[in-house]
Amino acid sequence: MARTPRGAPMNGFALDDISKRIIEQLQEDGRRSYASIGKAVGLSEAAVRQRVQRLTESGVMQVVAVTDPLTLGFRRQAMFGVKCEGDLEEVAARLSAIDEIDYVVITGGSFDLLLEAVCEDDDHLLEILSQVRSVPSVTSSETFVYLKLCKQTYSWGTR
Repeated sequence: MARTPRGAPMNGFALDDISKRIIEQLQEDGRRSYASIGKAVGLSEAAVRQRVQRLTESGVMQVVAVTDPLTLGFRRQAMFGVKCEGDLEEVAARLSAIDEIDYVVITGGSFDLLLEAVCEDDDHLLEILSQVRSVPSVTSSETFVYLKLCKQTYSWGTR
């Protein structure tokens, strides 16, 4: 497998300093206008629009609204550590299909997969846990219930 330089995206899309600065501008405020970003990075509004389009189409970034689950009525968040057998990517794809699971990563260490779910309450969490455990290749799981979110940031990856 070919390796990429540290910090280079795995999809082969090369980021120059201007693209990184555009990303930083959007990380500070995802609603910032292309004209405002252009002034900050030294490009025209049209050039910024074009770069943002290439960055999103290539999968390098997404521009989304980040919500606080508590304010939307979701009172429980949890991380699941999952041990499984067989093809990890196949199991990850199957677990990714569960709507409430918003994060799936294949890991090294004690668990094969880490999952994150946002739930309405403990009964809902139990339903999701049952779905996770019902996947045939899952051999065990451990649930880590979030008591308090102390830090959540999306400002990494451009330096």
